[in-house]
Amino acid sequence: MAEEREGGRARIRVLLVDDHQVVRRGLRTFLEVQEDIEVVGEAADGAEGVERAEELRPDVVLMDVKMPGTDGIEALRILKERGNPARVLVVTSFTEHRTVVPALRAGAAGYVYKDVDPEALAGAIRSVHAGHVLLQPELADALLTDESPRSPQGRGGSLTEREQEVLGHIADGRSNREIARVLHLSEKTVKTHVSNILMKLDLADRTQAALWAVRNGMARA
Repeated sequence: MAEEREGGRARIRVLLVDDHQVVRRGLRTFLEVQEDIEVVGEAADGAEGVERAEELRPDVVLMDVKMPGTDGIEALRILKERGNPARVLVVTSFTEHRTVVPALRAGAAGYVYKDVDPEALAGAIRSVHAGHVLLQPELADALLTDESPRSPQGRGGSLTEREQEVLGHIADGRSNREIARVLHLSEKTVKTHVSNILMKLDLADRTQAALWAVRNGMARA
């Protein structure tokens, strides 16, 4: 999906979805100076964001949560239902922390604060593009509330020792490739373990698995 630039290195294609034009302009100004990131489009609300994501097929969507009409969470749900492969990075503020868990459950790969340092934003985009799940420690309390994905804690006992180990690495935000390297396994084997974990815990994706692991004390960090 990422296009090639001079030198053969891939650029990360990013779509900006925010109802404030000045915010989009500021994000674009910064991101366009990053050699490995390309802003391929903008949208002013969730509905337009879905349309543009389908049209442009970006690698990463930077999505505001609160927007008129179709908000960010609903846009996330639609993209997930349509099987859009873009990784979505939600933009939020600490005062809106209760929107984070629903956004993650709707398919977001992580979140950043609205006042995020520009370099940290670029790093977050690279991270989710690489397959990581971003769970910032500042919002740990929000992630451990009853809004978290509900799975009986006892189901963790049905996981094998290796699956528990893999789940711990997922909670730490590691990609399948990184887990494979750390555990000296093939990436295909790790994918199989992840599929088994999701099935046994009745979870939809690795983001929910990471939240479940954090809630049940299985994070390794």
